[in-house]
Amino acid sequence: MDFCFPDIAARIDWSKGFYFLDKELQKVVHDAEMGTLRVDKLIRVYRLDGSEDWLLVHVEVQSQTDNDLPWRMYQYFHRIADRYKKAVVSLAVLADEQASWRPQVYEQSHWGCKLRFEYLICKLLDYNRTPDELGADLNPMAVVVAAHFAAMATRGDEDKRFNLKWQLTRTLYERGYSKQEILNLYRLIDWVMTMSEDMDLAFERKIVDYEKENSMPFITSIERIGIKKGIERGMEKGMEKGMEKGRQEGQASLIVRMLKRRLGTLDPELEMRLLKLSLSQLESFGERILDFGDVSALQRWLNDDAK
Repeated sequence: MDFCFPDIAARIDWSKGFYFLDKELQKVVHDAEMGTLRVDKLIRVYRLDGSEDWLLVHVEVQSQTDNDLPWRMYQYFHRIADRYKKAVVSLAVLADEQASWRPQVYEQSHWGCKLRFEYLICKLLDYNRTPDELGADLNPMAVVVAAHFAAMATRGDEDKRFNLKWQLTRTLYERGYSKQEILNLYRLIDWVMTMSEDMDLAFERKIVDYEKENSMPFITSIERIGIKKGIERGMEKGMEKGMEKGRQEGQASLIVRMLKRRLGTLDPELEMRLLKLSLSQLESFGERILDFGDVSALQRWLNDDAK
């Protein structure tokens, strides 16, 4: 809020805390039957005048141009305000790359009946400064925005992305953040600035070496991130192999059942050979299954074409 909407942030009494209204938000979205559309966060805050009225803050982070955004902003504003009878402030963070795209108004007019709804936007391109300039900003949000710009500037150039990612990560240590703050911001940078598996591993080794050289107390936690990512990669590969094996077994069993209905009982050795066919062999076999009028034709295909 301080980084994107400082005027709004200055009107809130942060000493009284703030509360995320995820359950209330889900009720609004569910009742509206708005499909996959969502508001990122709905938050209750308190004003500086001491009143306990809710201020429901609607924030939507938009990463690409979307002509339906103004309508969606109005729909959420209207439904939230109507359901809870509270003041609503709608805020949109525009993270796209089109400098001229700045939708701030939803309007409709029909037979003289007019509606105009205005909401506040924060255009991240307006903050597009160098990594050094953003790194000098003490607001942690500046690091996140710098990572966003760096990701856009390094598409297709992993070496450049590696260097900028390291520059931003090193900034976390140099600014004196706590261990948890470093880990939280590192996860965000890592999520925004994705790299190949080999580059990821090299980057993690660079972090560990840096921490060792500077006697940093965060090695265990950063290594744990790398270990977790390695486990996730292994699980993904295992799942892919498992799914492929499942498809192969399913297709093979189906073909065996179809052949038994067509040709009668199959020799156990012949059936076993069919069950061991690869997915590509099974697909080729499936296209010709009606050509096999007897067991001998099936035997010939297995001896010749299936090799």
